[in-house]
Amino acid sequence: MQTKGRLIVISGPSGAGKSTIVFKAIEGRDDMCFSTSVTSRSPRPGEVDGREYFFIDRERFQQMIADDELLEHAEYVGNYYGTPRKFVEDKLAAGVSVFLDIEVQGARQVSEKMPEAIKIFVITPSLEELRRRLVKRGTDSPEAIEGRLRRAREEYAEADFYDYIIVNDKVEVAAAELQAILTAENCKYSSRKHWLENA
Repeated sequence: MQTKGRLIVISGPSGAGKSTIVFKAIEGRDDMCFSTSVTSRSPRPGEVDGREYFFIDRERFQQMIADDELLEHAEYVGNYYGTPRKFVEDKLAAGVSVFLDIEVQGARQVSEKMPEAIKIFVITPSLEELRRRLVKRGTDSPEAIEGRLRRAREEYAEADFYDYIIVNDKVEVAAAELQAILTAENCKYSSRKHWLENA
């Protein structure tokens, strides 16, 4: 009997290492993937439709919102971004677990539409460590870093609906914790009761 995939929502401040942890945890596995988002912005050089994003125009995006074809969506700097429901549902039905790397508001939208989603919040050991990582990354101005730290504090205050918190001090340990969460979720009574019913 094929087991349905799980929807896993990963959130946390920029610089917490969400993608790094997920990629380490799912390395070499074909039963897990990142969701591909849909956006109304134009492709950047080297981006391929269906790989980085599904690229569509604003009118089509607004139609997707109206037709409830998105699990979540938001507008950033004049462009729409969202998670296409069909992509996720098709993967889950095929037994593939899907990771969504989205911010807190998007996670709330997903949680309302798919309450069975596993919600994980990733943080650094301290905000000072988060600042150090953002500075080391070298992609933001000092003002932008302060803005990201302010946003991190706001997200911490809004994160009370998540199921798990992973403190990313060491990537290997954080990835192992993520794997442990997924194993525990797969062993829940609700996930395996069919074994009893079919005995």
